[in-house]
Formats: sequence, C-alpha cells, structure tokens
Amino acid sequence: MEIKIGVQHINREVVIETEESAKAVEKSLSEAISDGGLFTLSDNKGRKVVVPAAAIGYVEFGVENARRVGFGSI
Repeated sequence: MEIKIGVQHINREVVIETEESAKAVEKSLSEAISDGGLFTLSDNKGRKVVVPAAAIGYVEFGVENARRVGFGSI
C-alpha cells in the first residue's frame, strides 16, 4: 500500500510503499500522536521512515493490494 505523509513546513510529501495494513498504520499513527513521539514506517525494501508526530500535517492511504501493471509476478 502506498502511504503519503505531509510534513508541516516541507513542500514535498514523503511517499512510502509498505506491506502493512491500513489499520496497523493508522494504529501506529494514533499512538505516535497521542504520545507526542515518532511515527515510524518500514517500506518493502526494509528502509525506515521516521517522522516526528507533532510535525505531521496529513497522512494519505492508498489502495491496499493494488493491482500491479507490467511483466512482474502474477
């Protein structure tokens, strides 16, 4: 699923492709905001994105299990 994170005072959004469900990401986001801590996501390649919860402007959830186009795996 593609997740877009808008960070306050930054013109460019952070885009990450993750295997986590929307429900799991939303729960993690809610916990980070209520604790005033860090919102952390891991992408499909094992990289991590860490954003201070207080700096998050918005989070946009893409479609889960979107159909891939091309000659990849079926």
